Amino acid sequence: MPAIVHFDLPADDPARAKTFYSELFGWKIEGVFGMDDYFLIQTTGLDGSGGIGGGLGKRGSPDQHITNYIGVLSVDEYCARVENLGGTVVLAKTAVPGWGFLAVCTDTEGNTFGLWEENPASA
Repeated sequence: MPAIVHFDLPADDPARAKTFYSELFGWKIEGVFGMDDYFLIQTTGLDGSGGIGGGLGKRGSPDQHITNYIGVLSVDEYCARVENLGGTVVLAKTAVPGWGFLAVCTDTEGNTFGLWEENPASA
């Protein structure tokens, strides 16, 4: 069943946000090689088990907010389902080379969410 597999935190000042979240929650936040303003976040559950991973990066637009990504087997299939159910695909299927594919959608209530298809062969 599809579930939240990743979240993105946009920030005006990624270094400041990194300090805030690592000190507030104890999250491990590390830079990504070759990307100056993007960090990967490792969270843990209350019992210490691994939690959902995330990313923290430079805000792309003033109205960009936290986005949850739901893992699916096919971004193409779920984009079609979103539209059939009255939602909107606002960012079409996009490759994240070596990782997978993503798309960003809105639901019928105007909420933004992402779709994520893991595929290391993506280019």
